[in-house]
Amino acid sequence: MQQFSTFELSELKLVYRTLHAHLMEHIELMETDFLTDLQRWLQYRAGEDGVDVADHAQWDAWLGGIHVPCEERMKGRRVIQLVKPE
Repeated sequence: MQQFSTFELSELKLVYRTLHAHLMEHIELMETDFLTDLQRWLQYRAGEDGVDVADHAQWDAWLGGIHVPCEERMKGRRVIQLVKPE
């Protein structure tokens, strides 16, 4: 996770927002070490700034994105089957 400390925070936020926006198109990204470590690093940095990362509004604002209420976020969501049925 420390490997991200050498990069500009604004660049890491941009990469995260971009990847996160396209997760449904590239489901395989969800479980990658890169994305997991990047998210952990950003959550750590956000916490240092006093952000409650469990609060979507605070997290979105800190990332520089536009806050979308949970009700709106959930509209049109589809269930992703991660395990193939036998």
